[in-house]
Amino acid sequence: MAESGTSSLSQRVAFTNPGFALFLAARWFIIACLEMQSVAVGWQIYQITHRTLDLGLIGLAQFFPGILLFLVSGHAVDRFNRRSILFACYAGFTICPALLFWISAHGVQSVRWIYAVIVLLGVVRAFNFPATRAIIPQIVPEEHLQNAIAWASTTFQSATILGPSIGGVIYAVSKSPLAVYATSMVLSAAAMLSILGVNPVSKTRPREPISLKTVLAGLHYIWHKKIILGSISLDLFAVLLGGAVALLPAYAHDILRTGPWGLGLLRCAPGIGAAAMAVFLAYRPLRKKTGVTMFVCVGAYGVFTILFGLSHNLYLSMVALVLLGASDMVSVIIRAVLIQVATPDEMRGRVNAVDMVFIGASNELGQAESGFTASWLGTVPAVVLGGVGALVVTALWAWGFPELRRADQLTSVQSDA
Repeated sequence: MAESGTSSLSQRVAFTNPGFALFLAARWFIIACLEMQSVAVGWQIYQITHRTLDLGLIGLAQFFPGILLFLVSGHAVDRFNRRSILFACYAGFTICPALLFWISAHGVQSVRWIYAVIVLLGVVRAFNFPATRAIIPQIVPEEHLQNAIAWASTTFQSATILGPSIGGVIYAVSKSPLAVYATSMVLSAAAMLSILGVNPVSKTRPREPISLKTVLAGLHYIWHKKIILGSISLDLFAVLLGGAVALLPAYAHDILRTGPWGLGLLRCAPGIGAAAMAVFLAYRPLRKKTGVTMFVCVGAYGVFTILFGLSHNLYLSMVALVLLGASDMVSVIIRAVLIQVATPDEMRGRVNAVDMVFIGASNELGQAESGFTASWLGTVPAVVLGGVGALVVTALWAWGFPELRRADQLTSVQSDA
């Protein structure tokens, strides 16, 4: 019994650090807010225009602020108090659904105003992502970091499960996005209160002068760490090509013949698989053949994307998305641990800001790519072609990054990086 208790404690060791639970609460509230909002925005825009291209533009509107601001945001996160930056970001996340509520309440039918708010959302996210990533090592010590990242990923995915499903149900019951946006405001305000209870241990960081060299330090670091470069670029191009999530409103409406509730279920399905995988990795951390495991899972991501693209059944589509999310979570955990452990604290903001661009390119730019391809080829061919592209990328990266392919234990990868 004593051994079992000790083992159980080691699997939840990150929670022994003060403030970690409140940090996860704030993270859950804000992700749920954004996910609920995304369901309402996607359905609202598609109801107005009925064009898949406009769904792709949602991702593009969120991506461009990040790529324009990542050098500034990363440097700010390394220079100023990270909790204060997060609080300001959560305030910004509260303003965005308030603006969407106002637009919807006044019956504005022009999607340009909705896109304007999405751009503002992208600006806030440009600062939120590196601050969120960089503050974790200030809350937990390095020996607890892998466990903390696994639980943070579980929290993130649980919010991506419940957020879209709750948002879809609220939209369907109220027959309006207003209730969804109001709930999003409440959740983001709760995140602001939660983050105030987090007291990170701030390490002394040198006040580097603002110069081109210091601003570009994150790019320079990643470029010279080939295992990290391989892992984040593999995820970038695989998800960029295989991003089917942007087309879910079109799938729900035109192919699966369901409503906002069905869209909510489809949106939360990848999160179910990812959360299950994150919990599994918290209890059974990666120990051997890390590189091979990553390539196999990214390849599986492509296969399940193809399966989803070919499905005309809601439940089969959900199963494909659940397996897709589980496969993707493996690379997420590997990449996050690599970056956090191998990067000095005074550079974590800039390095995570670069990683944000890679993730943003894979997610938001991937949404735009899916929208453009669907408008040219059709919805189903766009998704299937994206899945095939993910498989091709996996094969090319396995050949082009032998260091990543040969990586065995995650601890040795960290030290080598």
